[in-house]
Amino acid sequence: MRSIPLAAAVCFLAPFFAVASEVQRIEADNRISENIPEAPAALTDSLQRYANTRGAALGGWIADGSGLLITTRFANTAQVHRVKMPGGAREQLTFYDEPIAGLAANPKRNGFVFGKDVGGSEFWQLYWFDLATRETKLLTDGKSRNENPLWSHDGTKLAYSSTERNGKDTDIWVLDPASGAKKAVVTLGGSWDANDFSPDGSQLLVAQYVSINETHPAVVDLASGKVRRLDDGKRKIAFGDFRFAHDGKGAYYVSDESGEFRELRYHDFASDRITRLSARIPWDIEEFALSDDGTRLAFVANEDGFGTLHLLDTATRGEIALPVLPKGVLSGVAFSPDGRRLAFAVNWATSPSDVYSIDLAAGESGQPALARWTESEVGGLDASRFAAPELVRFPTFDKVNGKPRTIPAFYYKPAGAGPHPVVIQIHGGPESQARPVFSAETQYLVDRLGIAVLVPNVRGSAGYGKSYLLLDNGFKREDSVKDIGALLDWIGTRPELDAKRVAVYGGSYGGYMVLAAMTRYKARLRAGIDIVGISNFVTFLTHTESYRRDLRRAEYGDEREPKMRAFLEKISPTTNAKSISIPLFVAAGANDPRVPASEGQQIANTVRGNGGDVWFLEFRDEGHGFRKKPNVDYFRAATMRFWQKYLLGES
Repeated sequence: MRSIPLAAAVCFLAPFFAVASEVQRIEADNRISENIPEAPAALTDSLQRYANTRGAALGGWIADGSGLLITTRFANTAQVHRVKMPGGAREQLTFYDEPIAGLAANPKRNGFVFGKDVGGSEFWQLYWFDLATRETKLLTDGKSRNENPLWSHDGTKLAYSSTERNGKDTDIWVLDPASGAKKAVVTLGGSWDANDFSPDGSQLLVAQYVSINETHPAVVDLASGKVRRLDDGKRKIAFGDFRFAHDGKGAYYVSDESGEFRELRYHDFASDRITRLSARIPWDIEEFALSDDGTRLAFVANEDGFGTLHLLDTATRGEIALPVLPKGVLSGVAFSPDGRRLAFAVNWATSPSDVYSIDLAAGESGQPALARWTESEVGGLDASRFAAPELVRFPTFDKVNGKPRTIPAFYYKPAGAGPHPVVIQIHGGPESQARPVFSAETQYLVDRLGIAVLVPNVRGSAGYGKSYLLLDNGFKREDSVKDIGALLDWIGTRPELDAKRVAVYGGSYGGYMVLAAMTRYKARLRAGIDIVGISNFVTFLTHTESYRRDLRRAEYGDEREPKMRAFLEKISPTTNAKSISIPLFVAAGANDPRVPASEGQQIANTVRGNGGDVWFLEFRDEGHGFRKKPNVDYFRAATMRFWQKYLLGES
């Protein structure tokens, strides 16, 4: 909720005092910048249309079926809008300076719950918005962290996760919005989420999240408070969504209990029989939805980073044909209240996210009909010039079954023969996955600056099986950095790419990867941009918010163990910062609960002690990443100026 004081963040870094007089520090409103020059008017003008691209995310169906709720940005932050029909006008419903998160439409009453924090703190409060009266009501305590709201099927109860009890553990609470009565129904410690109410509202499917590889599901009897575990608690299994069947006699769920990938399954409670529903698809099932009458089930498979939608008849388990859908990444799948329509959002590298629906009643063609509800703006740009990525694979240092392991990457290529300079963009997580989604920054780099962009999914990324996911855990952390070295080798084999002009860019864990690559491969890199990144694993684990500390230890290692602590110190960028002498741009959010802003400040000051050229930026009203348009615009312009100067060699 607050930034660690600057003095405290750097008091142990003697080089800071030697170079402090050289730092050109500017404090303007909510922004602190150090050594960042003003962007030329020509650059800011050329970025304007890219700054005004926008997408739409699906928030759910209105209870009476009269339209959809979406989130999109028309001013400075993403807010809730209503759309009454395909192609209809977007009617804005919320008007806040802070962006909206965690939207959940009530299934029986025209209204919704939404989350909102202050300044990117992620201490979200939940609010009820009544579509009939247009009144908003605070539902939570105003202090704790509250998320993942879930309605009962009759719309009378709301389950959500909260740190209200002790500030550290994430419990599950159930609230009656009408009376305001609430109680904690799971207080077993750790991090818990609610998945689904039983059809009669008497039980709640819940799950304890330990890591991306380990989740423990359970059922709570809401009358007695008894929690019944659904697994033995011993095996490390990754469970995804759980949903009760319409008759309550079983449950649909996603898990990787018998293979590399997360499969969709059905568990019959009476016979204890489990049926595998997606075994033929060798990819993760990332989300699913069940119609209210229980007759149809829609699910999305993540196939090599692309989303594929499937629809099943739950009685026959047979697949129902769907129309050809736009290529891209699908999210937010939701059936209409009457079950006749299926809505979802599609995001693709050459088109911002938009909302579609399928009318499941067969039309004249004999197939369900596709309708587009939103058509998001691209700032007046010529979308035909947007670059679509090529999915490539490059060999890395180790082998699988006697053959070199390959790493997937999305490759955005500028027009012309080259050789083109390159930006390697590394995702965060690390248990995340780079997907072919729209990025105004990427399109500007490729089309306007002629820079190729490579977006790898290094080992430890999600989407490629649990063995791949575990390849960077604990003492294997630096193996993912070696994958960047292998990508540099691959760049050197491509005549259209300039191996002498390569830079790295990444946020959060990707920020750590940027810094680590700069310490290991500085002779092969021109510059790097670290956004809200980890610079020292021990100080990061010490200062990240208490509710998430154990979750991160499961991935990075426990710094309280002497051997692991020594290893984490050894590989941390602050320990090896003397190797960084190429230009570095560090950006941070003052209210970041995940990676405190001090992580950015300490690496900036350490590298300055080497005599390196360092730009530093901190927003006082942001957290883990930047979500407010004026801040995004400023950071984007500064980023492009940095690339112009240090990658393209322009004055």
